[in-house]
Amino acid sequence: MLTGFLQAPMMAPWPSFNLHLLLFLLLRPLLLPLARAHRFSAPNTSFNHLVAVPGQGTLYVGAVNHLFQLSPELQMEAMAVTGPVFDSPDCVPFRDPAECPQAQLTDNVNQLLLVSSRAQELVACGQVRQGVCEKRRLGDVAQVLYQAEDPGDGQFVAANTPGVATVGLVVPLPGRDLLLVARGLAGKLSAGVPPLTVRQMAGPQPFSSEGLGRLVVGDFSDYNNSYVGAFSDAHFAYFVFRRRGARAQAEYRSYVARVCLGDTNLYSYVEVPLACHGQGLIQAAFLALDTLLGAFATGASGAQATLCAFPLAKLDKSMEQARRLCYTAGGRGPSGMEEATVEYGVTSRCVTLPPDSPESYPCGDEHTPSPIAGRQPLEAQPLLQLGQSISAVAALQTDGHTIVFLGDTQGQLHKVFLNSSQGQVYHSQQVGPPGSAISPDLLVDSNGDYLYVLTAQQVDRVPVAACPQFHNCSGCLQARDPLCGWCVLQGRCTRKGECKQAAQPNQWLWSYEEDSCCLHIQSLQPAQHPRQEQGQITLFVPRLPTLAIDEYFHCAFGDYDSLAQVEGAHVACVTPPQDQVPSNPPGADHITLPLALMFEDVVVAATTFSFYDCSAVQTLEVAAPCRTCVGSRWRCHWCPQSSHCVYGEHCPEGEKTVYSTQEVDIQVRGPEACPQVEGLVGPHLVPVGWESQLALRVQNLHYFQGLPTSYYCWLELPGELQKLPASLETAGDSSLIRCQAQQFHPSMSQWELLVPIYVTRGKVKRLDNAQALYVTLYDCAVGHPDCSHCQAANGSLSCLWCGDGQPTCRYGPLCPPGAVERLCPTPSIDAIEPLTGPPEGGLAITILGSNLGRAFADVQNSVTVAGQPCSPDPALYRTSARIVCVTSPAPNGTTGPVQVAIKSRPPGISTQYFTYQDPVLLSLSPQRGPQAGGTQLTIHGQHLQTGGNISAFVGRQPCPIQEPVCPEAIVCHTMPQAEPGEAVVLVVFGHVERKLLSSPFQYTSNPQLVAAEPSVSFRGGGRLIRVRGTGLDVVWQPLLSVWLEDKDQVKALRVQPQDVSPRRSCGASVADPQPCIQLEKGLLQCSTTCSVNSSSLLLCHSPAVPDGALPKRVFFALDNIQVDFASASGGQGFLYQPNPRLAPLTREGLTHPYRLKPGHVLDVEGEGLNLGISKEEVRVHIGDGECLVKTLTLNHLYCEPPPRAPQPTNGSNALPQFVVQMGNVRLALGPVQYEAEPTMSTFPVEAQVGLGMGAAVLIAAVLLLTLMYRHKSKQALRDYQKVLVQLENLETGVGDQCRKEFTDLMTEMTDLSSDLEASGIPFLDYRTYAERAFFPGHGGCPLQPNLEAPGEESRRATVRQGLTQLSNLLNSKLFLLTLIHTLEEQPSFSQRDRCHVASLLSLALHSKLEYLTDIMRTLLGDLAVHYVHKNPKLMLRRTETMVEKLLTNWLSICLYAFLKEVAGEPLYMLFRAIKYQVDKGPVDAVTGKAKRTLNDSHLLREDVEFRPLTLMALVGSGAGGAAGSSEVQRVPARVLDTDTITQVKEKVLDQVYKGTPFSQRPSVHSLDLEWRSGLAGHLTLSDEDLTSVTQNHWKRLNTLQHYKVPDGATVGLIPQLHNGGTVSQSLAQTGCPSGENTPMLEDGEEGGVRLWHLVKATEEPEGAKARRSSLRERERERARAKAIPEIYLTRLLSMKGTLQKFVDDTFQAILSVNRPVPIAVKYLFDFLDELAEKHGIEDPETLHIWKTNSLLLRFWVNALKNPQLIFDVRVSDNEDAILAVIAQTFIDSCTLSEHKVGRDSPVNKLLYAREIPRYKQMVEKYYADIRQSSPASYQEMNSALAELSGNYTSAPHCLEALQELYNHIHRYYDQIISALEEDPVAQKMQLACRLQQIAALVENKVTDL
Repeated sequence: MLTGFLQAPMMAPWPSFNLHLLLFLLLRPLLLPLARAHRFSAPNTSFNHLVAVPGQGTLYVGAVNHLFQLSPELQMEAMAVTGPVFDSPDCVPFRDPAECPQAQLTDNVNQLLLVSSRAQELVACGQVRQGVCEKRRLGDVAQVLYQAEDPGDGQFVAANTPGVATVGLVVPLPGRDLLLVARGLAGKLSAGVPPLTVRQMAGPQPFSSEGLGRLVVGDFSDYNNSYVGAFSDAHFAYFVFRRRGARAQAEYRSYVARVCLGDTNLYSYVEVPLACHGQGLIQAAFLALDTLLGAFATGASGAQATLCAFPLAKLDKSMEQARRLCYTAGGRGPSGMEEATVEYGVTSRCVTLPPDSPESYPCGDEHTPSPIAGRQPLEAQPLLQLGQSISAVAALQTDGHTIVFLGDTQGQLHKVFLNSSQGQVYHSQQVGPPGSAISPDLLVDSNGDYLYVLTAQQVDRVPVAACPQFHNCSGCLQARDPLCGWCVLQGRCTRKGECKQAAQPNQWLWSYEEDSCCLHIQSLQPAQHPRQEQGQITLFVPRLPTLAIDEYFHCAFGDYDSLAQVEGAHVACVTPPQDQVPSNPPGADHITLPLALMFEDVVVAATTFSFYDCSAVQTLEVAAPCRTCVGSRWRCHWCPQSSHCVYGEHCPEGEKTVYSTQEVDIQVRGPEACPQVEGLVGPHLVPVGWESQLALRVQNLHYFQGLPTSYYCWLELPGELQKLPASLETAGDSSLIRCQAQQFHPSMSQWELLVPIYVTRGKVKRLDNAQALYVTLYDCAVGHPDCSHCQAANGSLSCLWCGDGQPTCRYGPLCPPGAVERLCPTPSIDAIEPLTGPPEGGLAITILGSNLGRAFADVQNSVTVAGQPCSPDPALYRTSARIVCVTSPAPNGTTGPVQVAIKSRPPGISTQYFTYQDPVLLSLSPQRGPQAGGTQLTIHGQHLQTGGNISAFVGRQPCPIQEPVCPEAIVCHTMPQAEPGEAVVLVVFGHVERKLLSSPFQYTSNPQLVAAEPSVSFRGGGRLIRVRGTGLDVVWQPLLSVWLEDKDQVKALRVQPQDVSPRRSCGASVADPQPCIQLEKGLLQCSTTCSVNSSSLLLCHSPAVPDGALPKRVFFALDNIQVDFASASGGQGFLYQPNPRLAPLTREGLTHPYRLKPGHVLDVEGEGLNLGISKEEVRVHIGDGECLVKTLTLNHLYCEPPPRAPQPTNGSNALPQFVVQMGNVRLALGPVQYEAEPTMSTFPVEAQVGLGMGAAVLIAAVLLLTLMYRHKSKQALRDYQKVLVQLENLETGVGDQCRKEFTDLMTEMTDLSSDLEASGIPFLDYRTYAERAFFPGHGGCPLQPNLEAPGEESRRATVRQGLTQLSNLLNSKLFLLTLIHTLEEQPSFSQRDRCHVASLLSLALHSKLEYLTDIMRTLLGDLAVHYVHKNPKLMLRRTETMVEKLLTNWLSICLYAFLKEVAGEPLYMLFRAIKYQVDKGPVDAVTGKAKRTLNDSHLLREDVEFRPLTLMALVGSGAGGAAGSSEVQRVPARVLDTDTITQVKEKVLDQVYKGTPFSQRPSVHSLDLEWRSGLAGHLTLSDEDLTSVTQNHWKRLNTLQHYKVPDGATVGLIPQLHNGGTVSQSLAQTGCPSGENTPMLEDGEEGGVRLWHLVKATEEPEGAKARRSSLRERERERARAKAIPEIYLTRLLSMKGTLQKFVDDTFQAILSVNRPVPIAVKYLFDFLDELAEKHGIEDPETLHIWKTNSLLLRFWVNALKNPQLIFDVRVSDNEDAILAVIAQTFIDSCTLSEHKVGRDSPVNKLLYAREIPRYKQMVEKYYADIRQSSPASYQEMNSALAELSGNYTSAPHCLEALQELYNHIHRYYDQIISALEEDPVAQKMQLACRLQQIAALVENKVTDL
């Protein structure tokens, strides 16, 4: 929204800008979040300048077309709009646009922005109007204090070109302010504006330089100064700039110029060059207190910068030297060289005045030379070099330091510390958007706290020093910010002035001090402490600040505080007591707490301190508690007798102590001094079941001497802890613990078991294990199942194969001596795999068995296969159990067993035989498949079951084999291939390859699906789906699958997860895939197999879907390709409908038979019958006969049964069953019994004769009646059946037709959208739109200028003056209200007059819309008073009063922008959709009736056969001449063969001039249509000619069908001969169009001949009809009546369904769905709410009616019915009729009454009966949303109206409106004068007198004045 408002103003040459309030309110919510982020930005504008009010902090931003007033926090306080403006730099400021024809809408770039503190004024100069300036109030920038109405040359201030800089200063002098302005050369008209001028700020002509000093320049082209900045101190003003010198100097140099502040004549002007050690030109400058800082460009392309400082004292000295030399020495220095001169090509020269002249005239005088230029440059050394180009410089001197801020051209801000003669960048940050230069207006606030940075997109407030962002001392000092330091006792990073005692040593730490570092605790003594006792620790803190007497440090151990004792840098603190120390964490022996030295609540220095617990140390390692205790980093000791770990010297009295490693003064200490077990001495390997004794070596048991001690060995066996008594043996220095001998019988799953062992003193106190100790138990029987395994075991284990009883492997001593077997039995072979192999050998055979050798060496050369040697593989050999060997080559057919011979023993021979056989590949099926893969390939051959490792390849791609491999067939599935083509099939048997070269596999292109229909099915499935595409015959198994989501259904179906490639058996036929398989994530996939009908057609049946299951995806699986149904069907997803339900044939139930009379049609009732199937697909059977389905509707099925009773299909039933089959859904509805003709009973002959004679008379009497009745009934039945069939066909066709039509229409609309992107929607310009809205029905020029009578030219000025006074008089509210009321009271003042006058007032007051709105509010209030006493609901119902027409016009004005931006596009798309649909069907050119319409009165109720044609229309310069012109283009145009020639021309013009507004197209009647065939065949076509067919006084209009024009024919549009000239593509530029030229062929009789096109008109006089109504014609009429033309009303439904989306889109746009409501609507509705509240109207229906009548029915219905009011289009009668139906629907949607429809309702209401309730809800929501939104303020509305006021800018038309308005005043002149004279207030205002003066001027009346 903001964007639109910023671009909207279309300003007069110098308008009074009143948009600031609206824009301020709009911008405020957008910019508040930015303000909190200290940033201000405004979309769609660029910022130019930034200034601040000294001492206040208010900021002002000069931007393109705007001025902004900001608070110091960058929140917007006010805003002013300054452009765009109609202007040209080549024109002086003008009022009348005619004075400057080249003027165009120009953005106003702010060139100069200055603050005058004394006058509290803001000076703003833009580039427009030759750079004139204006004054605005500092308190509210939107308030203009001065603006030059007609500025003179002396008031042209700023440069009128954006790229040329303008700088300036406001110089405060005693009693007045002056303005110093310097600018570069710009534009044609600025050649006379000097580079430097002194201008007055006040007086009659502010900003004028008349009478004040100017820097006179001889030739501007020689001195094009480019100014960088302007600065001032207490005495002088300085200007920094770049320029080229005199003509002799070609290069540019940098200069600084100086003038005295009080010098109004610029006599004191002196300039000197600046040089920065040979660098480039100056780019930015800033004047600090005593230094001029300049950033100079450097580097090859000026992309780098150098900073130099020029002390002001040296600068002034250099200037004084130049001035002295020019005053007293003729500009010559002591050496005689010219060191000063008079510059700028003026006649003045340096002179020789008295030596005291410089002192006598410090600011020059009239006789002193000027302007002076020094030749000697002022040199400076670089302070800093940067890698970026600098665009802004600012500086700050604070805390004794100078900080420079540099802004570069990439949006970065650099902070520089000037330290002596060097500068150092200590911080850089990205402020503006990357690539956006920082403006030279870099401001530091008055407090020196913030820096304001301006870029083209935003203003940022950046802290000068960001000290608070550093939260710790190290971060503060590492930032190297010279303004920041660490305030020790405050604990924060501050500026020096914020730290109270910063002057004292070590209180404020600064990063630039020597040895600057943060306070830290350098050492702790002791470093840790036991938690059980308190103690004192000492902290050493260097550079600790000294506190006052009443200030203290304290130590914080976590949450415990302890007062600190300070001596210099040493601080002593007491640790907390045990109960104040937190518990150790689980599994830890200590806790570490933060230790902080604090001042009050500030941490001065911090570290960590640990409290340890020795009793917890010993629990950390159970196997070695003593070693853990004394080896820890704590000072813990071990008490061996009591087994406790203690701190200090705390073992029980008399108990020896093992001391900690930390006790350096004790020799025997640490883990080695602990009593401990060193290791096992006895056997490490212990056999199971054999008694063994274990021994362990121990040391340091002297701690237990003299104590009664018992020892135990403990073994941690699986599932138990076994205790063994032990004894201590001492021999010399070593001691042994011997465990009691023991047999071990653990349960073992492996043949070895590691068992931990340890020793305790007593049963509890454990001796330390010096290392992890284990005993290995082993069992020979485990893992050695045969003799070879047993003998292969480790020899040290003494395992032997024992044949005692059950042969097994045992520990040697456990086997009786005679049972030991030294030789193993013969090898046993259990199985070999595979049993076949290729003759080439190389096949790996696996031999499984037992006793197959103890080692690989036993079998290395011992294996033969079928008598051939086989080489074992050592890597795959498993002792005794497996041999894998590779076969040798052998002849084909060789067979035999496998033999393994171990050394000299007999070989082991297999019972299975191995056979060498040669596999052969014979053929392939299928021989082709898609390149995506997935084809099931069968390779046929012989001996294919050869070897065990078989793999297949197709080309280079593997083909995974589906098990099992059969002897004569291998089945595999192809993999994807990159490109189509042939691929050889290869099968690898082990290492042997076989190729099938005779028939390679052909990879074809992947199949493509292009269509699939139908797209709906019942859940029962089974509906035939026809799938069309290409390459479908290469698919192996096409499936139609659906994924279902419902876990309960999956369980109910008991579906097992299915392998994608299930195993099959050889010889069995391929089974169909399961209907449903379970996938991951609870999905169920149900599939049906499709049959391949041809390469382009698949026939699939829809899968069945269980009730309750949710279909997630429907797709086709074409082997490896999956195609979603929607992709195959052109975007139409597949839909499952509930299964149909059919009622039994009889109400008695399924068991009772239905009695069927011969010849009757069966009617079956049900629900949802046609939702998932068509009539043709339904099969109905009665027994073995078929009941032909004639009609299928939602609730009825009609079928024609067989004429004779069929036989039952089941022999057990006597009657045939009635069965309906719908896909898979089969419904039996009960038996059917045919009623036969009644047979004659056997009567006596006499009775029969009597009966026959009696009946003969009766039969003779009724015979005729019977025959007539039967004839009539049969005819009626036939007609009824015809109607049913016709209705059914139409009903089923409407849906399909709607879908097809909608698809075609959307395609057309997409093409139209792309066309509109290029040409745009043909909106009327605002002026035309307003005139059509104000004066409907007045044609193109409602206000025709009065033709002046001869001799009246002289009175033109007088009349103009009178009308101008009338315009001023209309500004009187009293006069205007009196005028309106008086006119409306006149009986002869008609409703038409009222509307006309209201529109004239709307036009006359268009530039004062706020005033017009006020008038309208007043009149609406009066209208409400009038209707409240009558019937409030009737208010605003019609346009009967002037205020109602004013309201209509006011809405047209206010909603024009909404139309263009929001509602116009859907409305135009609706119109184009209607036009496209109407044109697709025949339209009768005579009656105007069409096949495609929404209006039943315009419906063509005949079947007219037509055929669409595409004509090639020739367009271009040669279109009317030779067909062979090279410039001619051919444009296709869609027409119908039934179109008349005029209709064809209209459609061709629509195509040729697509995108051209209708008013700019040639008329259809100025052109002829020429059919061209070949080079010479030209035929001009017309509606009527000699070939027209005339029959019985009816002449038929010619059509393309009449001329037999073929499809694709070439036509051209040529000018009609009597018109001459060429086809004009636009209307004449002069004059007004004569109205819309819409020729219609009249249905008149000329010479007794009547015209007709498609149907003959039936509206004839009754007499004529009677004359011509012969018997045959009456029969024809009756037949036509029987055809029921209402059948064709379904065409309305088809049209409605096709257009539905566009109608919905239009209504949603009108009702602002998901969009903000226009402010005018909110304002109007709020006003109506106020009126209702004021008059006590509480009925919501009344308020609803008011709002509906005022907006929806008054404006939007008119827009819907008349799109030509908005767009430049032609609306035909048919389109108008359709729009009328849609508009009526909109009207019905706006009413509160219930929308009831019945049999007698109009067709138009029936069409939208279903949608109108939904539209009603939209209207109600629209009203509710408006009511709940925030109210539209009076200021907001006025701002919006002020913007709109300038839209209608045609002054002549305003005069013409005033002229016509005066004509109405003239009609009732006396009554108006009387009304004014009777009003006392009007008398005081002399309103009657003023009107009489106007009459005298306009009519030359002589009045009583």
